[in-house]
Amino acid sequence: MPERRRSPAPPAYAPDGSHLKVAAEHWERLNQKDLLQLSAQTQFQLTHDGRLVFKFLNRSVMVDPHARCLQRPVGANWEKVDDPLLELVSVLYLSSVQDVYPLGRDIVGTKDLREGHFFQGPHELRTTLLVERYGNDLQGFRQASSRLEGERMDMADAAVRLKPFPRLHLYYLLWEGDEEFPARMNVLFERSIENILAADAIWALVNRVSTELLKSGAEI
Repeated sequence: MPERRRSPAPPAYAPDGSHLKVAAEHWERLNQKDLLQLSAQTQFQLTHDGRLVFKFLNRSVMVDPHARCLQRPVGANWEKVDDPLLELVSVLYLSSVQDVYPLGRDIVGTKDLREGHFFQGPHELRTTLLVERYGNDLQGFRQASSRLEGERMDMADAAVRLKPFPRLHLYYLLWEGDEEFPARMNVLFERSIENILAADAIWALVNRVSTELLKSGAEI
């Protein structure tokens, strides 16, 4: 397998991804790829004019390699959307994927990844706000996940598989708090994720999905 280039560490940004800009080199790498083959590898839908459409959780998103932006449907049209963190991870994913990787096998945590040491200190996965919101509300967690088209899993006290990309999934596991143990949450991955995204990009993807999980809970 060709050696995957590590993406540079994302610059500091707010949780919503503000002040983040995708480097031109990432768009250039995407524009050099065979889009028909890329569509087969990722299950993104290729349009007649060379754009790629996918579902981020429960929303349709279009990647426009030529205009170098993301778009979302507004009525019968597509309009540019300002979502820097999702743009970054989407472009890194598309420019790095090289194969059709198996799904639902070899589910691992951050410590099991080759770059597991990255997920410490300031790069520990941010689950505190999720635990505060759902740690004593399993039903709320299930409802919020369902709104994002998550699939329930028979793991932990409540668990869900979320799909930020058609062929790249995240697993959120929640253990309810009680008088003896505090609530906790863990995020797992299919091991193949490390063949596509560097640790910093995985961290960014989890942050973006977690934001949607929190927003979904606020609407219940």
